[in-house]
Amino acid sequence: MLLITTQIAVIATGLLAGVFLTFSDFIMRSLTSARPEAGAEAMQEINRKVYRSVFLALFFAMAGSSVLLIGGAFSTPAPASPWLIAGGGLYLIGVFGITVFGNVPMNNRLDVLPVGEAASYWRTFAPRWTQLNHIRTVSSTLATIAFLIATQHL
Repeated sequence: MLLITTQIAVIATGLLAGVFLTFSDFIMRSLTSARPEAGAEAMQEINRKVYRSVFLALFFAMAGSSVLLIGGAFSTPAPASPWLIAGGGLYLIGVFGITVFGNVPMNNRLDVLPVGEAASYWRTFAPRWTQLNHIRTVSSTLATIAFLIATQHL
């Protein structure tokens, strides 16, 4: 069962890494090249739509799976166990933690601002949000690699 969960984690974290990469690579650059009002409004809509998405389901499922995989690592012989712990830790801290304590509070603040204030906040929001997203991109990619290596040892 641990092998199957880890294989699913490889796919899920890889998919999530792709979403984060998309934002880091061209979505945020596109939104920041638009007028601040347009960029802020588009981001508000993206943030509202994410609540009913496959992305969000994967995002939360991977948080629970990461906890299970870290726990499973303690009953798994090396060399798989450190990779399970690394993958789970990277996800929980570098993806889930950064999102919950960094990106989401910024999204929530942007969401309630009227257009003029949102455009003003956008100038601060976009670069900081993107920096945090870069961390999520790298963390989810490294978690994918760690889980993939773990599968070779289970």
